[in-house]
Amino acid sequence: MKRRTSAAWPLFCVYAVLIVYASLYPFENWRFQGVFSWSFLTASWPRYWTGFDVLSNVLGYAPLGFLLALSLRRMRPHWPAVVAATFFAGFLSLTLESLQMFLPIRVPSNVDTALNIGGAWAGAVVARCLVWVGLMDHWNRFRDRWFETEASGALALLAVWPLALMFPAAVPFGLGQVLERLEGTWIQLLQDTPWLESWPVREVELQPMLPMTESVCVALGLLLPCLLAYGVVQRSSQRWVLAGLCMAVGLLASALSAALTYGPVHAWGWVSSEVIQGLAVAVAVALGLSWASPRLSWVLALAALVLQLSLLNTASADAYFPLTLQTWEQGRFIRFYGLIQWLGWSWPFALLVYLVRRLSMSPSAGRA
Repeated sequence: MKRRTSAAWPLFCVYAVLIVYASLYPFENWRFQGVFSWSFLTASWPRYWTGFDVLSNVLGYAPLGFLLALSLRRMRPHWPAVVAATFFAGFLSLTLESLQMFLPIRVPSNVDTALNIGGAWAGAVVARCLVWVGLMDHWNRFRDRWFETEASGALALLAVWPLALMFPAAVPFGLGQVLERLEGTWIQLLQDTPWLESWPVREVELQPMLPMTESVCVALGLLLPCLLAYGVVQRSSQRWVLAGLCMAVGLLASALSAALTYGPVHAWGWVSSEVIQGLAVAVAVALGLSWASPRLSWVLALAALVLQLSLLNTASADAYFPLTLQTWEQGRFIRFYGLIQWLGWSWPFALLVYLVRRLSMSPSAGRA
């Protein structure tokens, strides 16, 4: 039997990248400020700090230590997971705080570093306690009953999907609509350069999406996590549970995003007739495909993903969508330097890479 991988490892990698992004944002105006990059370690403690600063630094690194400790337990069971996770978090925090010395708008702090290390240590200790009391053994037995051996990547993608839905999308569940924004950003970068004239410019303006097309995109967006789960679960009854759970979590995440954008009263204001039609189609198709083989489920997921990305990126966003982004003021604490936005943009492309990679393997690869 092939050794089971841990879903904590890909989640740890994603979280580490997000920490790097948040720590070095906005990645501009780099310059040497005349002091050594590690001089903040010997500086006096900051005079002004808030409880939010302490909480955010501790809680920001706690999941990092937690996920790394769980990963090491699976991949390197003889390593001291708490010590290794704390050491890595300290190294990462020191590196990022040192790099902040080259960013004028960021202020490195020895207190932040200490809090980051303490948060990672606390997260690793929590992971160790969960192992000690046997909760992780319960999870492992549950996973053995429900999922195939190589399910870690799919589980990580499923865990990130609700977070990706937190950033407002022009079409509900329509993640990955990036072409129009990429074109605008690229043209802006080439402005006042000789390369702009030679760059091929699209002559036809993107048109708004038709209601029927929007319903199709909603249905495809809801089906993608279900088909992804079908690839690592074979029993129809378990697939029904997971499909229902995926759709329920997706609806709740979208409602929470709307509540943070417009207020709790408008949490379900995005549910239009097109969304209801797409939901009904998704439920019917998910039930009909619950008997499909895992490989067929992933083939259909790949086809659905390509179709959804094509439909989304050959249509323009709603005229009111930029106003939606501007009014997303109540969601500042989850926007966090655009991290949720990046998750929404990149999740379908990460899914695309995962599906292509798994489908290129032999049909029996990864199965016990």
